[in-house]
Amino acid sequence: MSASSEAQLGARIRDQLKADKQALFDAFAAGGQVGTLLSQLRRAVDIALVTAWRELSLPEDAALVAVGGYGRGELFPHSDVDVLLLLSREPDADTIERLERFIGLCWDLGLEIGSSVRTVEDCLREARQDITIQTSLLEARLLTGDRQLFTVLREHYLAELDPAAFFQAKLLEMRQRHAKYQDTPYSLEPNCKESPGGLRDLQVILWMTKAAGLGDSWKELFQKGLLTQREAQELSHNERLLKTIRARLHLVAGRRQDVLVFDLQTALGEAFGYRQNANKRASEQLMRRYYWAAKAVTQLNSVLLLNIEALLFPSESKVTRVFNERFEERQGMLEITSDDLYEREPRAILETFLLYERTPGIKGLSPRTLRGLYNARTVMDARWRNDPENRRQFLAIVQEPQGITHALRLMNQTSVLGRYLINFRRIVGQMQHDLFHVYTVDQHILMVVRNMRRFAIVEHTHEFPFCSQLMASFDRPWVLWVAALFHDIAKGRGGDHSSLGAVDARRFCKQHGIAREDADLIAWLVEHHLTMSHVAQKQDLTDPDVVHAFARTVGSERYLTALYLLTVADIRGTSPKVWNAWKGKLLEDLYRITLRVLGGARVDPHSLWSQRKEETIAQLRLMAFDPDLGKPLWAQLDVAFFLRHDSRDIAWLTRHLYNRVDSDTPVVKARISPAGEGLQVAVYVKDQPDLFARICGYFERKAFSIQDAKIHTTRHGYALDTFQVIDPRISGAAAGQHTGSQGYRDIITLVEHELAERLHTQAALPEPTQGRLSRQSRSFPIKPRVDLRPDERGQYYLLALSANDRTGLLYAITRVLARHRVSVHTARINTLGERVEDMFLVDGSRLAADNKLQLQLEQDLLDALAI
Repeated sequence: MSASSEAQLGARIRDQLKADKQALFDAFAAGGQVGTLLSQLRRAVDIALVTAWRELSLPEDAALVAVGGYGRGELFPHSDVDVLLLLSREPDADTIERLERFIGLCWDLGLEIGSSVRTVEDCLREARQDITIQTSLLEARLLTGDRQLFTVLREHYLAELDPAAFFQAKLLEMRQRHAKYQDTPYSLEPNCKESPGGLRDLQVILWMTKAAGLGDSWKELFQKGLLTQREAQELSHNERLLKTIRARLHLVAGRRQDVLVFDLQTALGEAFGYRQNANKRASEQLMRRYYWAAKAVTQLNSVLLLNIEALLFPSESKVTRVFNERFEERQGMLEITSDDLYEREPRAILETFLLYERTPGIKGLSPRTLRGLYNARTVMDARWRNDPENRRQFLAIVQEPQGITHALRLMNQTSVLGRYLINFRRIVGQMQHDLFHVYTVDQHILMVVRNMRRFAIVEHTHEFPFCSQLMASFDRPWVLWVAALFHDIAKGRGGDHSSLGAVDARRFCKQHGIAREDADLIAWLVEHHLTMSHVAQKQDLTDPDVVHAFARTVGSERYLTALYLLTVADIRGTSPKVWNAWKGKLLEDLYRITLRVLGGARVDPHSLWSQRKEETIAQLRLMAFDPDLGKPLWAQLDVAFFLRHDSRDIAWLTRHLYNRVDSDTPVVKARISPAGEGLQVAVYVKDQPDLFARICGYFERKAFSIQDAKIHTTRHGYALDTFQVIDPRISGAAAGQHTGSQGYRDIITLVEHELAERLHTQAALPEPTQGRLSRQSRSFPIKPRVDLRPDERGQYYLLALSANDRTGLLYAITRVLARHRVSVHTARINTLGERVEDMFLVDGSRLAADNKLQLQLEQDLLDALAI
């Protein structure tokens, strides 16, 4: 065929294929079935490939074979088209040239071709070495060409296929894939194909059963007894939903796209007909439906995998323990003694998990038990929830001294937890679009329970020693597990979830006969679970009024300890990026000073000043440093300085500044932060209006994240400012490797030199960088907010800011303050994932006298936040 004829052929096939695909897309968008779309897309591509093969007169003793998903007989809108060009012998030059023309023509048709050219021997050799190739050949389908050659391949392939070895290899591959996605279907941006509970999990089951000759459809597995009819229907329904999601995702994205990224979730939800309502976005409604489907797939996959394994690896399954007439242990698994146990005795449902907790050595629930729980959902109704015996058993589950986290997670996986706590069921699979939670609400709650439990486990005391110490002496710690279980249970209902959750918690306590004293604590913890983090991260802990107000809120040491433990567990359960050592220090400082107030101590500024000086003198003597040398420096510092810095900080600053009190050049000192992560940087220099902005500009340029800033002006006009900063690159690289401190030590000298040089030159402030918002922030923008109001004494103004985080944001804020000559007294920088909530205490002398300045400052800050 001439080049021009081949070009005409390609154009004709391409136009026809394009028209066929568009017609199928339109029909699907108009409400067509996904099965029809996938099979008809496959058929349209079949016709195009066969036409091209035949028109190019490829060898008669060769075959064109569809493999992989395309071989299975379905094709998603923008999926690869995997084909095998099967040859009877090694190709000569003419054959190679014709095959290359065919593959080139396929690409010209607009197909994402994945091709391989092999003989039968090549295929068998590669399949022995690579489980992926072995799997793709399992679903091989002849398109055109030498049928006998294809038959030879199938016969030899099946003769070599070892179902047991294939099962083991695919099971290992699946576990590795699940680990890549953190073993959870509840990622906020899941891969609908590869994540746990996605389409690949369903395909793996059918590959295993097809290799074992057990069937390659849910109907066949039902007929072979591996599934009940209801389970087969559930799997078919959820598979159809996942395929529909993937197909619509391809069409919305206009490309092959399997990750449900934030950018596309709203458009995808609207393609399903969801619309935003008062409580939920279209994306949230879609994702909740996805999570429920993925959860059901995960549950049924567990049952099927165990059943297939039992068939492929038959062994004498002896009962090793009999617990009672309802339960026994078989091969380390807890098994029910009859399939209809839960229908006959619904009370046995919760007994399952109580027995699981109390029995050392039990590895999990058997397929028979899992299936029984899955099919017993209809009996878990209001009558079952209100049964006094079930209430007794559930309370016993959360009061057990061990196994609570595993039991609750297993109850959630099997849908029992949501059936028992009906309000918990409402938050299963519910997303949280606050840009710092990385888990759905139900998974976050269980993560908080897990964090609380780890405080009580000896093997984990090294993680949070102070929390473990407090937990060890906390009476009836199970009340904390209950509070953790309810703290976010009212998310997504509208209104204050803390107050609504407290009502749910109190009702639970009443129904389960929990003593008034414990019920009051549980409900109070749920209602106030955000209070301590708010005070610690947003208020001035050196202000006696702040501490006394918080002490009045908690009222007692038991309440304070409970709230502290819940707060630490809660923050750690939001996202690995949100918790850091500095936040831990702020919470611990607030706990300790409040404990002293509850013990009768008064937070008196003058007594604290004297105490802090004495502690500092003791620190200096331990360093073999004469405290008298620090007196010239201390004479320039007021009471506020001693209140806002602890004795270790004052001693450190004194050692480095005692002989440079009147220095003409900037002094910058840095050290590993006493909080345990990052650097503490001190700046001592003659005060200047734009100093804070200049320092922030340096940290922004170095990509450091400022955690806290303490700004102080001495009596003789010097700025003595201290900053807590972290480098996300060092902290991230050091996660789990204990190399962070060394990474920070390596940059101390550089930071000291560069920052001092920048302050000395006093060059004009550069324009702030136009940092780009992250993809998540663009998808869920936060309306910028500026709140400027005088404090109770009128001396300062409180400036609260919230917005989406981006590179250069803090510098842009401080530059605005510098331009208006508004001095910063303290700064509390609070980054919550992709959101910032910063608090500044600024000098109020100019603001109080000029209302126009206040309005202009607020507007300029809003403009800076909105860029």
